[in-house]
Amino acid sequence: MNPPLTDVEVRILGALAEKCVTTPDNYPLSLSALTAACNQATNREPVMHLDDAKVTEAIVGLRRRSLLRAIQPAGSRVTKYQHLLGDALTLDARELGLLCVLMLRGAQTAGELHARTVRLADFEDRIAVESTLDALIAREPEPLVTRMPRRAGQKEDRCAHLLAGEVVVDDHAEEPAPPSTRVSAGDERVVSLETDVAELRAEVAELRAQFMAFREEFR
Repeated sequence: MNPPLTDVEVRILGALAEKCVTTPDNYPLSLSALTAACNQATNREPVMHLDDAKVTEAIVGLRRRSLLRAIQPAGSRVTKYQHLLGDALTLDARELGLLCVLMLRGAQTAGELHARTVRLADFEDRIAVESTLDALIAREPEPLVTRMPRRAGQKEDRCAHLLAGEVVVDDHAEEPAPPSTRVSAGDERVVSLETDVAELRAEVAELRAQFMAFREEFR
């Protein structure tokens, strides 16, 4: 991607790509709903605290690059936004799903991506994820994903998107957690349920924001 996208632009496109699949009845998104999706506390790394002005500024740049479209549905005074990543980069559903999660949650292993793309794309197993990652890494004329060097204590390679430019590896970041804080295999189901609940709460908050924006149209 030349020039590289900013972190805010990446978050906007990732949020739109996610909501297009997970909440299709509420897509495209209004500015308030898009800002709420960017600022979600779940499924985001890092968590951002953007305001409408910052999101609007980034939208302008994305529209100029034909990565985002603004539309005004018939009978509505509210402008809504939809991403154009699939068309602009010629991505299929699997490629877009993986890229979306990488954009929203940073570098991840193939196993993490397999678990986190379940709502966005249909992967039979981890091998299918790795095959799609390989295709994104081998893309011509330039790759969209890269494999990062394994750090001390890591057993698996992590992959990261390249839409914001080359990935800078911080050798001091994300050190392995001490054994006392690691999740045991027996706790994985509890963690999964807690994650599902957090996601549902975030979606309810987003729907509430969309309803408030809809109500404003008729005032």
